[in-house]
Amino acid sequence: MTIDHESVPRPGRSTAGVRRTTTEVLDRPTRPAQSRSAPPLGRHRRGLRSRLVLPVGLLMVDALAGCGAAAVCAVDPAHPLAGAAAVLPVLLPLNLAGGLYRIRMTPSALDELPALAGRAAVALAFAVTLAAALSGHWPSCGPATPLRLLALLGVLLLTAALGRAALYGALRRVRRRRPVPVLVLGAGPLGQRVAAVLRERREYGMRPVGYLDPDPVLLPGDSPLPVLGGREVLEREVRRHGVRHVLATAGAANEAETTAALREATRLGCQVWLVPALREYGSLEPAVRRCADHLWGFPCLRLGRPALRRPGWAAKRALDVVASGLGLIAVAPVLAVCAIAVRWDTGPGVLFRQQRTGLDGKVFTVLKFRTLRPSNEHESATRWSISEDNRMGPVGRLLRRSSLDELPQLWNVLRGDMSLVGPRPERPYFVMRFAQTHPEYADRHRVPVGITGLAQVNGLRGDTSIEDRIRYDNRYIESWSLWQDVKILLRTAALMLHPDGS
Repeated sequence: MTIDHESVPRPGRSTAGVRRTTTEVLDRPTRPAQSRSAPPLGRHRRGLRSRLVLPVGLLMVDALAGCGAAAVCAVDPAHPLAGAAAVLPVLLPLNLAGGLYRIRMTPSALDELPALAGRAAVALAFAVTLAAALSGHWPSCGPATPLRLLALLGVLLLTAALGRAALYGALRRVRRRRPVPVLVLGAGPLGQRVAAVLRERREYGMRPVGYLDPDPVLLPGDSPLPVLGGREVLEREVRRHGVRHVLATAGAANEAETTAALREATRLGCQVWLVPALREYGSLEPAVRRCADHLWGFPCLRLGRPALRRPGWAAKRALDVVASGLGLIAVAPVLAVCAIAVRWDTGPGVLFRQQRTGLDGKVFTVLKFRTLRPSNEHESATRWSISEDNRMGPVGRLLRRSSLDELPQLWNVLRGDMSLVGPRPERPYFVMRFAQTHPEYADRHRVPVGITGLAQVNGLRGDTSIEDRIRYDNRYIESWSLWQDVKILLRTAALMLHPDGS
């Protein structure tokens, strides 16, 4: 028997009733060729420009407000914008980090005024401190008297609020004239009410084109919107209508189907909004409220962009290249000692090559130090765990226990097959098996696989629950940040000092 895990279907076990999804790796249908008339998927040029207009406009409003406040409160007529040069380099990044340049469902200058005021006060305090600490190397705001600083802050906030109000007014007029097509996920009562609001309130700039629901309720005969189908028609309808937004309402299909549809919508470049039945979203933590909005009183939560499209992903790849390159140089003596020990313990063939499944289901060859010699290629491809194999010699056990057998994977990271941090790669045989029994397993391949990951630092290594690993891996992908990668690397280093042998 080469399979040794309860969640893997055994030979002879019936797979009847197992729901197979189009997201399964190695079972994914070929996407149809895109016709010339079909709008392109993802963030095409026109969609990208429209998404940038409002953030850039808000940034310009804040920059002009800073310049106007500096000019009004200037004490040196020869340098009227010195105060702006001191404050804006601090203020604009603070506003960006606070989500003040984000496109909102219901934008309001008054709602943003407290956040603007707090960040403007912090930026002004930093500017005064930097000017005093770095005399001659940071622009001066002028005399730091309380009255003048309050005047500077007041003029800046008033100008920024008026500019934002004017910009939002223009945005509502544009939205009324040119609404964008949207899909409503869920044809239940809440979905129907949300669609009715979008049709009646054109200032939201959204025109519903239909419902996505694999098992819809019976709609009234005079319903203006059709039920287009389930998740299988999502890509087709996004192409056909040029959909940019998907609104997922509570009670849409089942949880697994809804999750798969939302992930597919983000892959297609759509902005996804969740409309939960829970109304008490105003009492959520501040970090969550930053993504919260409302649609004519219905709470809306904006889902973030996929990890691969976030600005920090380029920094993650740069970290991989630098760390793996320097790491290979730094541990070269260790690699040499391990290679000699493996050669002495198992004979010729120091490196062990094995096929693994990576980003988007693509198969690559992973490198490891050999800890034992499999009987044949079939055993290498289908045996689940070798941690207790009595063929493993003392060198192999030491390499496994200390994870030193994974060091050659730094070359896979440098090549781009893997990342330092990500879901652990698995062999194609097990990917196929796990995808049959766990519909969310294939979603792990939305990002590059890694040497270590969130599941591994939480003890999910070796012969542990596949379901728990899937949950942790998808959690890592959906909450990815560069700092989270750094934390996982630090925890991995700590675990290597206290190896468990898994």
